[in-house]
Amino acid sequence: MAGKRKTADQDLRAEILRLIQEPKYRPLDKIEIADALGYGAARRNEVRRVLRDLEQAGEIARIRKNRYVLPDAADLVTGTLSVHEAGYAFLTNEKPGQSDLFIAAENTGTAMHGDRVVARIIRGAEFSRARKPRAEGRVIRILTRANETIVGTLQQTRNFFYVVTDDPRLVHNIYVQPSSINGRQPRVGDKVVVRLEAWESRHVNPEGKIIELLGPRTAPGVDILSIIRKYHLPVEFPRAVLEETSAIPETVTADAIDGREDLRSQFIVTIDPDDARDFDDAIHVQEIKGGWQLGVHIADVSAYVRPGSALDREAQRRGNSVYLPDRVIPMLPERLSNGVCSLNPHVDRLTHSVFLQFDRNGRMRQSRFARTVIRSAHRLTYKKAFAILKSPARDELGERLHTAWKLAALLRKKRFEYGSLDLDMPEVKVVVDKKGKPIRFERVENDESHQLIEEFMLAANEAVARELKNRGLPAIYRVHENPDPERLGEFREFVLAHGIRVGDLTHRAELQKLLASIAGTAEEHPLKIGLLKSLKRARYATAPLGHYGLAKPNYTHFTSPIRRYADLEVHRALAERDLARRTSRAVPQLSAIADHISATERNAAEAEIDAVKMKKLEFFESQLEARDPQVFDAVVIDVRNYGLLIELPEILLTGLVHVSTLADDFYIFSPAQRRLVGRQRRRSFAVGDKLRAHVARVDQFKRQIDFAIADLRPDQNRTHRRRRK
Repeated sequence: MAGKRKTADQDLRAEILRLIQEPKYRPLDKIEIADALGYGAARRNEVRRVLRDLEQAGEIARIRKNRYVLPDAADLVTGTLSVHEAGYAFLTNEKPGQSDLFIAAENTGTAMHGDRVVARIIRGAEFSRARKPRAEGRVIRILTRANETIVGTLQQTRNFFYVVTDDPRLVHNIYVQPSSINGRQPRVGDKVVVRLEAWESRHVNPEGKIIELLGPRTAPGVDILSIIRKYHLPVEFPRAVLEETSAIPETVTADAIDGREDLRSQFIVTIDPDDARDFDDAIHVQEIKGGWQLGVHIADVSAYVRPGSALDREAQRRGNSVYLPDRVIPMLPERLSNGVCSLNPHVDRLTHSVFLQFDRNGRMRQSRFARTVIRSAHRLTYKKAFAILKSPARDELGERLHTAWKLAALLRKKRFEYGSLDLDMPEVKVVVDKKGKPIRFERVENDESHQLIEEFMLAANEAVARELKNRGLPAIYRVHENPDPERLGEFREFVLAHGIRVGDLTHRAELQKLLASIAGTAEEHPLKIGLLKSLKRARYATAPLGHYGLAKPNYTHFTSPIRRYADLEVHRALAERDLARRTSRAVPQLSAIADHISATERNAAEAEIDAVKMKKLEFFESQLEARDPQVFDAVVIDVRNYGLLIELPEILLTGLVHVSTLADDFYIFSPAQRRLVGRQRRRSFAVGDKLRAHVARVDQFKRQIDFAIADLRPDQNRTHRRRRK
């Protein structure tokens, strides 16, 4: 029955689009459209439903008097709104290749950051008053709200209560009337979750109802709980999922092994972070005549998570695991993710293996795929693997790792020769105590142990993508489309402003040359971030569109099925490649999944970045409160007329040294040299200068921090002159 209705809706959808696309079509309302199609009153509800679906999809637009047209015919644009904390916004056009639309603050209406909206173009790019010509628009309709609930801090004026949202891009405070929740009365300063009520007029603030009390802002755990609620991260698993999980054996049974290739006697190892508990991947490498044999063995999650099961539906809904400073929110219950799926040492585990043969030049000569069973011989950390690689081989483990690095180093060299971009950046891990308080930072470098695993996973992912494409199997690919030349042009201007000579960055060789020239410099981190913002975001799709950053025509995600749903779907597709009868999903269903998990990935990444930044600022807040700020090494990464933008390399935290805090002289900005120069002492500050700095101010709401230079002594004459004035 459901299938028949779906087919009928698709037919009606096509009829409506044909009608509206006719050259002589004039705007009609839903009743007039039903009449034009020859449908009586009995089918008007059908027409109404399909019109609503078409409008939600952005294929048609509703104008005055509820009449329907094609969006282009009425200068209408559908997309997602990105609001700046100053109030203005940009609308990302859903049509590929179209420029963003600028929306002035007064033209956003009641739309909020992240909402999917329809906007009317009110000024073309050719009439733009901005420095960079850009079309301007006005929001006329909200299709879907990004947030039904919002996290914030309860505040009070004399006459009313309101909530200041945690996200500065949600620029309006929300009026509330606090009431008891589970016997607890919200207090001023508490973190709360608010459900938004209908907001009809921009001239009054939105209103809402407090539905959850998280606790005082400074109470242990409230900050991370706020992040979880802010990004709508699912923590608890539904009962049906836990029941299915409990029925799965905790060990690999003989029946499960039957029919699999047995690799338990092979010397296979895992290499993961110190605190990892879910081990997706294992490797073995051996030299053979004329080259190397690489085995990449990935946890066979598809053996336990069946399509359509409660486990599968929940994993798809989550899309991926989320890694926060004090916890992991897993895609799969821990009984699976840390248990029978995890490639723990010295126990049997089901795997999906990729076998690749390389010649002495690093060219892949042969690939093979198999369902296997392994028994990992060693659980190595990156630190231990790095130590082994930096020492002479003393045993079989050392010999195997050194052999593996020979191959990995060659693959890495070849990859960059083929045009891959070196966009790797160091990471900083925040170490917290049992109460969630940040106590120190650990910088994670992309050393040889990380590069070894990275190259082998890239090779396996590429081989699987090529196999799926050659077989014509419906699958999900990891795609990174070519960048917009205009965005690269803007980035080039940014690079030139840093005093770095650079060619046409639309040529890959010029980008590689730039990345090589800034490696190890003060500009490396900010310029790489700027480049990443100029490139398109990698996403999931059902077409193998290639990966620009990696310079690979075919690429997918196969190597992390414990923490990424995309990989689980790819495992299923690969497992069915030789079957006469396939049960894999159809392309439209896979396409919807790809869009969904692309969105969950973006959401998880934003939550992780937000949580780490919050913990970094919390660390410096505690230093301010203790009145004993620690002094850190810093480097100047930009100079403006209002101060110095500095970065703490040890922590990868950027902040401002405001010019007003440079008390040893009166500093003048030189735009040509991009320097601040002292009028009296002639001391100057420029990009690349190394400093010692301590925290001066922290703004958790805006996620901003100010620093002061530690060795700066006030100019007594300057102070005296000010007094005389």
